[in-house]
Amino acid sequence: MNSDANWAQLAQQMQETFGAGLQQAMGALAPVGMPAGFPPMDLSQFKLPQPSQAQPPIHFDPLKLQALQQRYLEDASALWNKGLLASADGAAQAPPDRRFSSEAWKANPVSGFAASTYLINASALMGLAEAVEGDAKTRARIRFAVEQWMAACAPSNFLALNAEAQQKAIDSKGESIAKGLQNLMHDMKQGHVSMTDESVFEVGKNVATTEGAVVFENEFFQLLEYKALTAKVHEKPFLFVPPCINKFYILDLQPENSLIRYAVAQGHRTFVVSWRNPDESMAGKSWDDYIEHAAIKAIEVVQEITGAKTINALGFCVGGTILGTALAVLAARGEKPVASVTLLTSMLDFGDTGILDIFIDEASVSQRESEMGKGGLLKGQELASTFSFLRPNDLVWNYVVGNYLKGETPPPFDLLYWNSDSTNLPGPFYAWYLRNTYFENNLIKPGKTVVCGEKVDLSQLDMPVYIYGSREDHIVPIGGAYASTQVLPGKKRFVMGASGHIAGVINPPTKNKRSYWTHDKLPHGKFPVAQADWLKGSTEHPGSWWPDWADWLQGHAGKQVAAPKGYGSRKHRVIEAAPGSYVKVKA
Repeated sequence: MNSDANWAQLAQQMQETFGAGLQQAMGALAPVGMPAGFPPMDLSQFKLPQPSQAQPPIHFDPLKLQALQQRYLEDASALWNKGLLASADGAAQAPPDRRFSSEAWKANPVSGFAASTYLINASALMGLAEAVEGDAKTRARIRFAVEQWMAACAPSNFLALNAEAQQKAIDSKGESIAKGLQNLMHDMKQGHVSMTDESVFEVGKNVATTEGAVVFENEFFQLLEYKALTAKVHEKPFLFVPPCINKFYILDLQPENSLIRYAVAQGHRTFVVSWRNPDESMAGKSWDDYIEHAAIKAIEVVQEITGAKTINALGFCVGGTILGTALAVLAARGEKPVASVTLLTSMLDFGDTGILDIFIDEASVSQRESEMGKGGLLKGQELASTFSFLRPNDLVWNYVVGNYLKGETPPPFDLLYWNSDSTNLPGPFYAWYLRNTYFENNLIKPGKTVVCGEKVDLSQLDMPVYIYGSREDHIVPIGGAYASTQVLPGKKRFVMGASGHIAGVINPPTKNKRSYWTHDKLPHGKFPVAQADWLKGSTEHPGSWWPDWADWLQGHAGKQVAAPKGYGSRKHRVIEAAPGSYVKVKA
């Protein structure tokens, strides 16, 4: 590759072969241990654009190509010289990547050279992707596709090149290979790659153990009420609305990291929506159904049980979008039953959706609508796989290598057990959600959407709102979380926590980990300017954001009253003990 013509030819070849090559790369899972029956990731939308009248061919920045060519030649020459020295000395240089950092890689010239070559080629391909001239979405899709290909093609994924796995096989006299085959068969049977030792956990036994009872259920959800931990509670009860694309017990993993238990300990009479894991009987349920018969119904039942005129409510992730929509429907009906709202890593304005934007365009949304817009189920494993491939090295290939090539059993980890406990979604619900939020961003357009017969206008939600976003969140980007401050008219507090979508939220004070940032002023404007201006004037605080939220919520929770002696009411009697039966249903 010593001329611009060579690079142009390479780019053209890359265009012609990338779609098939990427599918082949993902197919490499089978030889290294991924069960052939696992749901494949739909990568069709990441094919590089082909020349046509509607879509011109890809062009590259010539200056970036020239610099990339020069760097590649320098890196290749340096690697060749190091390879000669390694051959003479009998050892290879370890490349700077944790996948290849063990002593086995350093001691094996063939594997070490393969790893170094891979890293140089990966850098060149990513450089080629960065040199693409085009719109932001096309560039993001190409980057994502290259990242997926390079993650799949790493020499660490193949026993013939993985020096560490080979050494372990020798040291264990083949036992690691036998164990890897056992792990493979086990994962084939359960239908997904094991991220943790799932045999250690049982919902209701050692996760989701906060004491409570089911006090209401319908075909959409069970409502859990939790036993008071204080002699007195605040007069305004508190309702959690978790995401329906996951199970609620991410908020109640262990007593020491349970946000639910923390709320109860702060003196709040706490209720939680536990979504039903949809089966074929729910294949026709819509977004309207979830708003009317779940979110609005849950608010109504909490009011009936407690006798409270108004309650406080929290929405997490998609639960926040559902809660916000429900409150807008109620406001259109002249009802305002919620005194304050907490939004955790939630979006109402979908103008900044981060990496997930690459999945969404008219073709993909229309395809989903034709497939399941009038009925059907989106399988939980499909969603789980999509989210895992957003971080392929950490959440896919790391476990393929460990489970199958090295024969290791991943250690017990409650969060990863929850992450593997997937949920289905009704097709009509999902199709409406895709078009009206991620694609058309209709919720922030007053009167644009009609839900449950009412025009949605978020500007009617004038109650106080606590908005939390995680700095490194790749599912709800910090800009997407901050955007709610520009949509809601009431008094707002915005807080940013460290880490990602889950780890940033589940950060109990007892751990004294990470930091959070606050700023009383909320600059106006579009992302990223407004959020960047907010960050410039913010103050960093060490530790958990939970106490900050607890202080804020206490100011909206009303006076103290005697804690209830039992669960539910005469109308809504105890059905079963928490965490209930809905949460135990597997997808």
